[in-house]
Amino acid sequence: MAEQTASGYIQHHLQNLTFGKLPTGDWGFAHTAEQAKEMGFWAFHVDTLGWSVVLGLIFILIFRMAAKRATSGQPGGLQNFVEVMVEFVDGNVKDTFHGRNALLAPLALTIFVWIFLMNLMDLVPVDFLPVLAQKISGNEHAFFRVVPTTDPNATLGMALSVFALIIFYSIKVKGIGGFIGELALHPFGSKNILLQALLVPVNLLLELVTLIAKPISLALRLFGNMYAGELIFILIAVIFGSGMFLLSTLGVALSLAWAIFHILIITLQAFIFMMLTIVYLSMAHEDNH
Repeated sequence: MAEQTASGYIQHHLQNLTFGKLPTGDWGFAHTAEQAKEMGFWAFHVDTLGWSVVLGLIFILIFRMAAKRATSGQPGGLQNFVEVMVEFVDGNVKDTFHGRNALLAPLALTIFVWIFLMNLMDLVPVDFLPVLAQKISGNEHAFFRVVPTTDPNATLGMALSVFALIIFYSIKVKGIGGFIGELALHPFGSKNILLQALLVPVNLLLELVTLIAKPISLALRLFGNMYAGELIFILIAVIFGSGMFLLSTLGVALSLAWAIFHILIITLQAFIFMMLTIVYLSMAHEDNH
């Protein structure tokens, strides 16, 4: 029974608050994992969307507040923090991207801070916000996940947005012919026209796989690391809630140790997503033809 209870606890914490079309034909929230699955593609993960928007607004408000209070005299703590963040991102952009694009630095800053804030929600005790949501809603079995980056829909959505920018700037810089030529004439080339024609399908296969792998790798890398981190916190919570003094004490120690280590993962994953975005957009701006 204890094992089933632990399993149910884990599954409950890994299920999103899903809104979609119920089997009755009405629209509403899923009450079970099976209902959420039956809702299909047009289901919305309300908790993921809600926390993403809230954390995005927090990012905007913090930086807007710093901008309004900015002074050329002795800066305050908030201004110092924001300036350090801006300089850090701007330095990475200048070191990696050698073209001209006024969008890239603000985009990189937004990606880094926004993803960091979403990842940071993993340090909130796993039961605190879900239990609070259950009490507010009056539903003791309500699903509620608070880390948007543990939802592949969120990470894939961000990755596809970056992918759209890669395609856009590839075509804008190289032209439609240059973009297609980059896919069809590389990596294998030949001065012999007939041989080159024979190599086009091979080149297309290799380059399209490489191109499509970019958003998939961006999304799955972030999702996989944050999902694993969330799962470990949930498992530690199961140990803590065992009712045994020694196991509960062990759970507290493990939770503290993992939280300290997880701070590095949270920051690193935001940094990797930002840097890969800069690298991919830098490649999109290169015109070697």
